[in-house]
Amino acid sequence: MLNLDVFLQFAVWGAYLTSMGRYLGDAGLGTYIGWFYAVQGIVSIFMPAIIGIVADRWVPAQRLLAFCHAAAAVFMILTGYMGLSRGADVEFGDLFWFYTLSVAFYMPTLALSNSVSYTVLDKAKLDTVKAFPPIRVFGTIGFIVSMWIVDITGFQGDYNQFFASAVWGLLLAAYCLTLPSCPVNKGGDKKSIASALGLDAFKLFGQKRMAIFFIFSMLLGGALQISNGYANGFISGFGAFPQYAGTFAVEHTNILISLSQMSETLCILLIPFFLGRFGIKRVMLLAMLAWVLRFGFFAVGDP
Repeated sequence: MLNLDVFLQFAVWGAYLTSMGRYLGDAGLGTYIGWFYAVQGIVSIFMPAIIGIVADRWVPAQRLLAFCHAAAAVFMILTGYMGLSRGADVEFGDLFWFYTLSVAFYMPTLALSNSVSYTVLDKAKLDTVKAFPPIRVFGTIGFIVSMWIVDITGFQGDYNQFFASAVWGLLLAAYCLTLPSCPVNKGGDKKSIASALGLDAFKLFGQKRMAIFFIFSMLLGGALQISNGYANGFISGFGAFPQYAGTFAVEHTNILISLSQMSETLCILLIPFFLGRFGIKRVMLLAMLAWVLRFGFFAVGDP
């Protein structure tokens, strides 16, 4: 049950996250790629907190999860429709605002999906720390499958990737209605607005270690979005050179990029072993060095 939920959750994202930059570049909107990826982070600052309050107080999480996925899918359909109807004349505003509304409803579902999973595992009296990581792996598998479908169907360079994402979203919205009910806190303790929005967490930045952790997490997040936004267009761009035209890397860039998601699947399963053997500091340092190597290979390599 949870495996399918998590699978579909990330399939929605995988349909466009690594290929949208290529479509925008081909559509003449390459200078706006950063805006499309940045807005995901912008809406993530406040939307998860707002939706989380609603789920905590009034609407069971599984129902709110269904609503958010349905709303995100509708706005993603409108994004794809604008790409379809405008064709080569598509402009920034045609896509951006519908896309922004879509991700505004999608981003909170990442936390809601986890909440639903933890509730189900708690009811089954399972240890969430041990039981959830294998379930989470299915999310990465869903991301990979969606990437491959978009690649094989030829959607990675056009607006159809948005329609593909919407189909996954509608399927998940319907499936969420079959998930076990999650309790809401209708009465209980009254919280301040700051506490309800999670702003109390900023007190942690008074601790030097937490501040350093935040800064490095932010830098790694930026590196991740650079990879998501530009890797596909960068690699497929080698098709302009005769010696690379028609090669597997150029024709199936999404499949090539999916190697990083495959390694993620393996690394998630290896985390308990490496944490126990080397500790969190060394594991994080190794991960940061891997990012340096990743971009270094992009800089000096070719398809």
